[in-house]
Amino acid sequence: MRIESSVTSVSWIPLGATEGFARLAFGLLRVAHYDPPPPEPLDDLDELVGTGRVRFANQLEAWIEVQDGRIVDAGQTGGGRSGITRVGYGQASVFFASVAMPDLRPDPEIGPTWARFTQTAGGVVGVPTPRRVRHQPFVQIAPSIPWTTLSLIIHADGTSEQRLVGASPFPRHWVYDHAGRLVAKSGFIDYDAWWREAFGTHTPWGAEDSAPIVTAVESALERQLSVAIIDAKPRFRRVQAGRTLVQQGEPGDDLFLLFDGVLRVEVDGQPQADVGPGAILGEMALLQDGRRTATLRAVTPCRVAVVPKDRIDRQALEELARGRTPAPER
Repeated sequence: MRIESSVTSVSWIPLGATEGFARLAFGLLRVAHYDPPPPEPLDDLDELVGTGRVRFANQLEAWIEVQDGRIVDAGQTGGGRSGITRVGYGQASVFFASVAMPDLRPDPEIGPTWARFTQTAGGVVGVPTPRRVRHQPFVQIAPSIPWTTLSLIIHADGTSEQRLVGASPFPRHWVYDHAGRLVAKSGFIDYDAWWREAFGTHTPWGAEDSAPIVTAVESALERQLSVAIIDAKPRFRRVQAGRTLVQQGEPGDDLFLLFDGVLRVEVDGQPQADVGPGAILGEMALLQDGRRTATLRAVTPCRVAVVPKDRIDRQALEELARGRTPAPER
C-alpha cells in the first residue's frame, strides 16, 4: 500500500517587519511592499508564488510503501519555488526574479513503521543590497538568503507529522499540511540579524541552519478579529524581551493583537501558555471588571497592535472568550 503526504511552507513579509532604511523603503517611500497574509487553507501555490504574493515556497512531497504493517520503500519529490520582488511605483515598477538555491535533500531516515524526510529550500532576491556586516568580508553586496528546512514524518498507519525545523530569521514562515491546513508559524522575525548575517557560510548551504521559534496557529475567529483590528488603524507598541505588556490586577481597557514575537501568559506568577503572532489578548478585562486577569510577558522582542475597546465588536469578544481554554486572558 502506498501512502503519500506533504508539507509546504510559504514565506512572506508582514506589515512593519523591516528595520532601518528598509523600513523607509517599505513605509514612507513605498518603493517596496509588504505582503498580505497568505490564504488559509492553502490553495493555488503556483499562483501565490507567480504573482509575488509570497516571496518563496518550500514544498516537500513524500511517499512510503507499506506491506504487513512495515515500510518497505520510500521516496520524496518537491522543492523550492522562488517568487518575484517588485520595486518602484505602479507602472514604473521593476520586477526582480529571485534565484533559487539548490534544494538540500538528505536521504530519508526509515524505521520499521515510520519514515522521516527533510528538505531545505531558499532563494536569493536579485536586488543588490550593499551593507556593512558583522564578520568577513565586513561589506556585503549580494542580498541575504531566506530559507526554510521542513521535516515530514509518515507513519505506516497513514498519519503524518509536519514540522518547521530550521528557518532564516526573516521573513515570516507559515507551514501547511497535506490538506492545505495552516499548522504552524514562525513566531519571531529578526530582520537585522538576517540582513547582516544570513549569507555565505552562515546559511544551510554553508552548513549553518538556525532553529526557529515555532508557535501554534490562532483560531479562525482570531483571524477574523485581526482584520478588524488592522482596519481600525491601531497604534503599535514594542515590548523588549523580559518586559511585561500588562500586569495581572491592573486596570485596562485595550485589546491587543500580537503582530510579532512570543508572549507568555502568567497567572499568579505561574506560566500558563506561550502565544505567537495572530493571537488576540486582553479581552477578559474588557468583558469583566476592567482589570487584567493575567500578566503578559515578552519571551522575545514583541510588536503589538493596541486597540481601544470601543473599536471592537463586543459580541465577537464574547464569542472569543467562550472558545478559550481556561487560562485567563488567553
